[in-house]
Amino acid sequence: MALPRISKVYGAVNVGSFRISAMIMGLSETGEMIVLGSGHRASQGIKRGYITDMTAATYAIRDAVERAEKNAGTSVSSVWIGCAGAGLASQIAKVEIEIGGRRIEEEDIEQLLLHARDSIQPDGRMVLHAQPAHYTLDGAHGVANPKGLHAERLGVDVHVMLADGAPVRNLIEAVQNAHLDVESVVAAPIAAGHACLSPEERELGTALIEIGGEVTNVSLYAAGMLLGLKAIPLGAADITDAIASAFGIRRFQAERLKCVAGSAIASPTDHREMIPIGGPGDEAVTITARGADDKNRIPRAELVSIVTEQLSRLTDEIGKALKEMGFAGARGNQVVLTGGGAELAGIAEFAQSALGRPVRIGKAPTLRGLPEAHATPGFATLSGLCLYAADDPVDIRAIDPTHQETVKVSGSAMVNRIFRAVKEYF
Repeated sequence: MALPRISKVYGAVNVGSFRISAMIMGLSETGEMIVLGSGHRASQGIKRGYITDMTAATYAIRDAVERAEKNAGTSVSSVWIGCAGAGLASQIAKVEIEIGGRRIEEEDIEQLLLHARDSIQPDGRMVLHAQPAHYTLDGAHGVANPKGLHAERLGVDVHVMLADGAPVRNLIEAVQNAHLDVESVVAAPIAAGHACLSPEERELGTALIEIGGEVTNVSLYAAGMLLGLKAIPLGAADITDAIASAFGIRRFQAERLKCVAGSAIASPTDHREMIPIGGPGDEAVTITARGADDKNRIPRAELVSIVTEQLSRLTDEIGKALKEMGFAGARGNQVVLTGGGAELAGIAEFAQSALGRPVRIGKAPTLRGLPEAHATPGFATLSGLCLYAADDPVDIRAIDPTHQETVKVSGSAMVNRIFRAVKEYF
């Protein structure tokens, strides 16, 4: 079937420690989001979400984008970037203004958002997002659009996402060096939440746990917005490293063992099942695993034991993070796992037992043109970046007063304009 006419194209790059992935998505004239092409490759020059080698990271980003462009049959000049590291942190800014019981007009909402913008205190950090989550009327929450309503006081809760400036600038530079403009840097938990959580889940209270290669982001959604975030410097790659270390084998062999035969749930038959260390194309690798039999095989029970030991460490840290963020009681009833680490067999059941809460696996929504290989938890954030870009949420930093003094940009007027700008912003 022929694709409908595409009215706008969005490009996204998710820069992870394990893989770098890119996607090109189009918005059709009927409003449908269609995946035009996607691609990924092994990550280079990145460690726990931070750029550690600019040249290597730039090459990997360019390569991933070129693969997506080839599959899409079109190119992109600008992209939205997903950021999982950089010391992400979130805060909620609450602001109110007096209305006096009259009808709320557009100018009142604008004035409120300007007050909210001025109330942000980044404390020397970079602001990635500053988005109004919902409004309040005389303290009553849950108002989506207050225009036309009456109130004594109009308030707004603004979600602010902060990051360390230097790592984000390194990420932007790596993308720009790959000959791409940066539309925006989006915190990975926000993009993942956009893809994996329904509006109802974001409203009722849900913990979204994105298990990446070397970083696990634990984010708490409630009242329709992200309320808390904690990054844990552990991920799926730590399980791979533990397997490689325990058996004295190469990392790529350990990764294959984890994906093919690894599980978070032990089985009574694991002791009888022997798993070969080698795989297709391993003929040149003559490493014999520690504790292997004469055919270089290990008991599956030993592999599962290592996996569950590492998962216990991770879920302990996740449990501590949830407790610190107050995720308990009636509003602490749902956990969603996503990210590449969520593809491990049995991980939902393991996490449900360890955390004592219902757990499900979160994937990107069904999208036309999305390859089966990319319809997995490991690519949910990538799809979420494109969906987030298409929604184009309001950011209060971009709001300017409607009524502005008109300044002719010439001669002395230009000097006056520059002087006013310097006084206002510096």
